[in-house]
Amino acid sequence: MQPETKKIVQFFKSWVISTLAVLVAVKVVQGIHFRDPGLLAPVLTALMLGILNAFIRPILVIFALPLLILTLGLFMLVINALMLCFVSWLMQPYFQVDTFGAAMLGALVISLISGALNLLTGNTNARITIQRRPPPTNKKSGNDGNGPVIDV
Repeated sequence: MQPETKKIVQFFKSWVISTLAVLVAVKVVQGIHFRDPGLLAPVLTALMLGILNAFIRPILVIFALPLLILTLGLFMLVINALMLCFVSWLMQPYFQVDTFGAAMLGALVISLISGALNLLTGNTNARITIQRRPPPTNKKSGNDGNGPVIDV
């Protein structure tokens, strides 16, 4: 597959995953609603969220870097909730987030679903490998590790 085609396919996979994550958040979280019963509103909401995450979120992360360091990255959930509120404000008649608490919970659900689906579909650079290695042997002392064990 050509590199341009691969990037387009990865973009569409990411868009579909975001759309599914937004749909799950709407179903699970009380306070997040679609006014339109069709599929156009979730697709446009996921597209708008992706665009805002690509352009505005890095600026917010730079400004909030001390808080991110202080909270060990948990403030990223607040930034994601702000992005969800901003998308709600931009798409006001079709997509609505009632409270900031709903936005926080929705951001958590969207992050968890997106992360899990990206990991399952291979749409990320993260890889999980599980290896079992034999224990090291101490050849100098002649100890092969099978000696008596003293539990304290």
